[in-house]
Amino acid sequence: MQTIFVQVKCELGRAYDVAGSVAETVDQVSEVHSISGDYDLMLKCYLEDDTDIGHFVTEHIQTLPGVKDTFTIIAFKAFS
Repeated sequence: MQTIFVQVKCELGRAYDVAGSVAETVDQVSEVHSISGDYDLMLKCYLEDDTDIGHFVTEHIQTLPGVKDTFTIIAFKAFS
């Protein structure tokens, strides 16, 4: 299982719409957080090991209505 975080910049006034759409339509997204800074949302995603991260982001996240830009972070290891 691969873990990635995707920061999403939304069109003005669309952050809550995008958050709802992501939560409802993208099964691989486990958490959606509104954040401060250059991006509006942070998505925590779990992908199968054979999933191409680039294709996942470009096909499932960037194509959602209201998404303006993304920044992807690949997690290596989780510490508890």
